[in-house]
Parts: sequence; C-alpha cells; structure tokens
Amino acid sequence: MALLDRLNRRAKDPNAEMTFIDHLEELRWVILRCVLAALIGAIVVFWFKEFFFNEIVMAPSRMDFVTYKYMCAAGKYIGIGSGLCIEPFSIKLQSNEMVGQFNMAFSFSFVAGFIIAFPFIFWQIWRFIKPALNDKERSGITGVVFWVSLLFFIGICFGYYFLAPYAFNFFATFTLSPSIEVKPTVQDYLDLLLTFTLGCGLAFQLPIVLYFLGKVGIVTASFLKQYFRHAIVIIVIIAAIITPPDGITQIIVSTPLILLYWVSIALVAKVNKEKKQAEQEWS
Repeated sequence: MALLDRLNRRAKDPNAEMTFIDHLEELRWVILRCVLAALIGAIVVFWFKEFFFNEIVMAPSRMDFVTYKYMCAAGKYIGIGSGLCIEPFSIKLQSNEMVGQFNMAFSFSFVAGFIIAFPFIFWQIWRFIKPALNDKERSGITGVVFWVSLLFFIGICFGYYFLAPYAFNFFATFTLSPSIEVKPTVQDYLDLLLTFTLGCGLAFQLPIVLYFLGKVGIVTASFLKQYFRHAIVIIVIIAAIITPPDGITQIIVSTPLILLYWVSIALVAKVNKEKKQAEQEWS
C-alpha cells in the first residue's frame, strides 16, 4: 500500500518531494527496466545467434570483410599505395570446452542485447537523474539521450569496422618464431572484439563528458586549449595501450579522439559564453 501511495502521489504531482525510500524504490524500478530491456535484446540475439555470430562477429576474421577492401582502395587513392592494405591472413579458432560455445553464445547475447538496448537504458538513467537538475540546467542539455546514443553507436561502428580488423590482422600475422603455432580460442577472439568495440563506444563519449564538466564549472575552453598538447600525449598513450603496437592502428584510434577533443572545446566554449551572458544579465 505504501508503494501505491507513493506512485499515486507522483502521478498527481510529478514535482512532489520524494523521500530517500522513494528514491531507492524509483532506482530499483529503473534498474529492473534496464535489465529487462537488455534481456529482451539478448533473447532476440540468441534466437538469431547463427546470423549474428557468422555474419557479424566472425566477419572481421575473413579477408572478404568490407573494411579490408575499401581501406586498401582508399590508401591507393590518396597516394600511399598499399599502406592501408591488410596482409593476407587466416584465423583458425577453436573451442576447448564442451560447453564453451554455449557459454559464449550466452555471454555474447547479453552484451549484444545491452548494445541494442543502450538508448533505452540511458534514457531510463537520464529520467532518474533529470529531476535533480533545475530548469535552466535541463534546458541547456536537451537531446542528451540522442547525442549520447549517437556517439556510442558511432564508437561501436568505429571499433568494429576500423580498430578490430587491423588489430586482428596484427595479432594473426605477428610471430616470434616459425615453429610456434598460434591456436586462439573463439573466446579470445570474442573478448578482443568486444573490448575494441565497447571501448570505442565509451571513448567516443568524450565530448559529452567534457560538456557536463563545463556545465558544472570544472573545466573551461581556455583550460582545454592550454593543455591541448598534454591531451594529445594522453590520447596517444591510451591508443597505444588499447591497440597493438602498430603505427597505423594507433593513428586510426588517435585521430578521431583528437577531433572529438576539439569538438569538446567548441562545446565547452559555448557553455562558457552562455554562462558569461547570464552573469552579465544578472549584474
């Protein structure tokens, strides 16, 4: 009955003051809805697991993958010859456990379900956080669900179509000795693919993170410009950590992050300008 009373009170007045217990109850429902959305996505992926695994997951392991063809053609078009071409390689994967493929299909389905349901999940989280902001803060960050979701999926696609293929090529062709035969497992391959794609999806949130930091006054555009060189060094180090020690792959990762940093500077500069105008109006 207490829960029904709280829901009725919120339905009549969305701005009604919520107690700590109310917030916990609301958070519980947010988490439940997010898990349910990811679960529905996982069920869909698991139902069509053969298609998702053969046509999407395993695609970068084959030489006919779309990235290898067009990146090689792009390298020749811009005059660097075969600089962007992938060396011919072959990845033969194995599974060493009786239930290995089933467990992998299960775990992959949940990760893919989370990716598919990401816009809904973030929307639920945003709905929970939004009431804590004042009207001015809400009006200044309209469309946040769209932009966060867009950057997330752009990052996912970047990791899938650009970073992962070159990383797989590097690891597949790198050898210490001809007498060593590499026999990677399917789980190793899947872990690398998910690391690269999800890592890029999160890394591409840089403009959103800096925008919010600018909103709360932690960073300014002048601060970001002043430490631009330091940021480049940090970005290059991060790219070196999350990518194989291959110059082309590190450039592929570093370039969009540096561009996103400049986009972040423009966004924070806009925030600083709006704050300055507001202060002048109040004075």
